[in-house]
Amino acid sequence: MQDFILREIDRLGEMLALIAKKLGLMGGGGTVDYTVADVKEELSLEGFPVPLDEILRHENPVWFLVEEMKLSDSALESFIEILFHSDLDEPVKQGMLDAALAYFAGKGYFSFRLYGLKG
Repeated sequence: MQDFILREIDRLGEMLALIAKKLGLMGGGGTVDYTVADVKEELSLEGFPVPLDEILRHENPVWFLVEEMKLSDSALESFIEILFHSDLDEPVKQGMLDAALAYFAGKGYFSFRLYGLKG
């Protein structure tokens, strides 16, 4: 029960931070820009068994990450956020973001982190 309460408090904090950014009360700084090479390097350092190029070639990369690679919801959010701030082509980034949001919506989960990327 305590874990659930802490997760909900964390989600409320994320929501308030996004609202503050939208209202201009908090700078949009703190977002790191990554290159695709940075993302590939980070994944290899973490021992991620599948190269990024192979993940992106899948028809449904989010499904692959969740069902085949057994990524947790939190890890998926982080993965998508890093990709979104990389120098990947915009359609690829938007496609991954939309697929992740659809996945979370199907679970009845609202990701403040990812929704905040929609602009």
